[in-house]
Amino acid sequence: MPRTVMRQVLLALALLVSVVAQAGMGPDNVLARGARDGNMPAWAIAVVAPAGWTRDCCTYAKAIGVDAVLYQGEWSGKPQRVMVLNVWPRKLPTLAAEMQGDLKHYRQIDPAAKATPIVVRHPAMPCEATLYQSTDHVDDVVVFCDPGQASGIRLSWSMTFDDADPMRRTLLDDFMRVVMASRYLRDAASPAHGA
Repeated sequence: MPRTVMRQVLLALALLVSVVAQAGMGPDNVLARGARDGNMPAWAIAVVAPAGWTRDCCTYAKAIGVDAVLYQGEWSGKPQRVMVLNVWPRKLPTLAAEMQGDLKHYRQIDPAAKATPIVVRHPAMPCEATLYQSTDHVDDVVVFCDPGQASGIRLSWSMTFDDADPMRRTLLDDFMRVVMASRYLRDAASPAHGA
């Protein structure tokens, strides 16, 4: 193969690798979107899902009334081992108030549940997390994040798993990778509600 042709092939290959790498970090990673609503701008949440996890915003997520889900294997309809993304307009004054509201609700359902705070050092937004260990031996991890006043929203990631699940540590590690990879994007492409 002539040297110039080889250079062109290598250059094309390098360009392809660069495009593929950038696609992994770009808008293709948007998992959920919301339209502009009043003073709240349109939003998008982007995330890199762990290998083997299926991304869904529009089939099962809509069926259960959430913004997006990540799950492994086939959809079972059970809450265990499903990562759930919820986004809502910010109403409470602080992230701590969101956490307190969640804890109060959880304790109404299971007064004897143990709630353990988890430190989250998200690189782009403040987040607070809690591991709930319920008396029915089904545990929940919940993370609330605040993309900032200008976003007009707050978001949460949650996952339910059996307390004796042999994959518990791996599931929690994958879950925290998703949380840490989540990014708020102001989404100018989404239409307004009612448009």
